[in-house]
Order: sequence, then structure tokens, then C-alpha cells
Amino acid sequence: MKCLYLVMAAFAGLSLSACAHVSGEDPMSYTNPLRTSDSSVIHLADPFVYKAGDLFYLTGTTALKDGEGFSYYTSTNLKSWAYKGELFRKPENHPGTFGFWAPEVEYYQGKYYLTYSCYMNDAGRMLTCLAVSERPEGPFEDLYAPWFDLGYSAIDADIFVDDDGQPYVYFSKNSLIDSLATGELYGARLKEDLSGLADEPVFISGASQPWEKVNWERNRCNEGAFVFKKDGRYYMTYSANDTGYEFYGVGVSYAEHPLGPWVKDGRNPLLSTDLSKGVSSPGHNSVIEGPDGRLYMVYHRHADPLCEKPNWDRVVCMDRLSFDKEGKLVIDTD
Repeated sequence: MKCLYLVMAAFAGLSLSACAHVSGEDPMSYTNPLRTSDSSVIHLADPFVYKAGDLFYLTGTTALKDGEGFSYYTSTNLKSWAYKGELFRKPENHPGTFGFWAPEVEYYQGKYYLTYSCYMNDAGRMLTCLAVSERPEGPFEDLYAPWFDLGYSAIDADIFVDDDGQPYVYFSKNSLIDSLATGELYGARLKEDLSGLADEPVFISGASQPWEKVNWERNRCNEGAFVFKKDGRYYMTYSANDTGYEFYGVGVSYAEHPLGPWVKDGRNPLLSTDLSKGVSSPGHNSVIEGPDGRLYMVYHRHADPLCEKPNWDRVVCMDRLSFDKEGKLVIDTD
């Protein structure tokens, strides 16, 4: 997701290759960017993929009228998608006025929960909301708008449920002071009924690595966290810098506990701009297990890699993930 100052500016690879192709004998052969069944490229930002039954669902920051909601697509294979219409639309009397961003859906205790961010005039900042549905395709109805208000802008909420059933939320604390945009990642335990935070949020990370400091006088953002667990280890993918410009990318951190301490991979970024391969500003991702049992990172990048920056026309791409001998996350382009 964008840092907060983009609210004022607009509404709103790797892949190591612009087109990732595996062998034609591989049923998971795919080409970036992802398309619908009629071969239309999917223009969507902050993509989030979840699964229910035999179907994969894709949503994200979308161009509904006035940006007041989210559309969705479905697929049986992650490669070809069918547009299905609205997943959520702002109801009457909603306190949010614009900037409906970064939806995510989590299945928890028999229901589907939708988190999203929007700007609330009364509060004067971006806040996170929580909606619920009995079905993965919605419609979703708000439970809390806002979900929590800590006195600062909080966007890009990601719910993670650990093996013991304890839910956690991760979000980006954003601010704009003069022309400097900052974003810091925080995490917190959630109450069992998801009605709010169970504890005070814990600081996770801010911009600290060299690739995150390329525009230091203007942007110092970590945002768009996604957390998953494998073999007892916690993995967090996150984005840094500004999605409108050429420096946006994805990093990864590791922890032994959901609230850390989280340690960034010294090999970051995992995804980054490579104009020679047609990749510009890949970022804000989710991770999903594909039909082949492998993990895939789904993310957005600029539709036109040579576009004039800043630019917020983004398309959806994906790449296969794997783990090295130390259990660290890598992009697999074989």
C-alpha cells in the first residue's frame, strides 16, 4: 500500500523475469501479468488471494465508483481469473470518505473477516475497519468502522491466526510531516472475538536497510505486511519505499514468535525493479499455496514499466516461492 501522503496525491519483480514460464508440461506454468479468462490483464493494486473450497479468490484496491469498495475475481488454478463483481461496497453513513485500500480476507471461527483501510474525516486520518460475511464471496457487512483508533493512521492490516488459535494483527503506522512520509510496522494480539486489540501494539520494523533508504528525505516506509508460518518459524513479507516510484520492493523478515523480535533478511529485497526485464515497483503482496502444493507470492507492479513516475496503474503478477537450506525465503524461477 502507499504511504499516507499518497492520499493527498491520488486515490487510490521481482519476478526475476517479467514473464515467469515453467515447462509446458508443468500444470502450474504461468505468465505475468495475470489475466482473466478472456485474456484481459488484471489491473488491481495491493492484491490479496485467499482460498475457500476449490476456489481461489482475488481482491485488492480497485476502481469501483469513487473507490468506495472492492471487487473480486475467482480462479481454480491461480493463473486464469473470472471477474465476479463487488466483494464490498461502502454502506450509507459510513465514516470513511475516500482512500478505500488494501482489503484482506481471513477465515476465522467459521466466518470470513475483511480488513481494509479508509480515510475518516472526523478523525483526520486513515483507519482500519473490520467487516464479516458467512461466505467467502460476501457480501461483507461492517462490524467495526473503525476497528481500532490508536491516535495515528493505521493501514494495511493483516490478520494471522497461529496454530493455537490465537489471532494477531499487523499494520503500518503512517505519518506525513511536511513532505516526509514514514511507515512503521506494528503487531498486536487480538481479542478472541476480534472486537479489538488485546494488548498494546509492539514495534516490528521501520525503514532500516540500504534499499529502504534510497529516497530518505522523502520516504521512510515499511508497510503491507503479510505473515505466515512454516516448520515453527514465522515469515513476514513487507513492502518498502513508495509504490508510485521506481524504488518500491518486497523484503522478508523472520521471527520465532508472532510478535518478534523480527529480523530482516540481509539479502533483501526479495522483489525489486528491473526495467531490463519489464519489472517496475513490485510490491504489496500476499502468499498462497497453489494447486501443486507450492507457495506463490501474488503482488502488483506498474502496468507500464517505463511509465512516468509517480504512477498508480498497477497489474497483478505472481512468482513461485521456495526455501533455501537455512529455511530462508527465495524466489524460484526454475
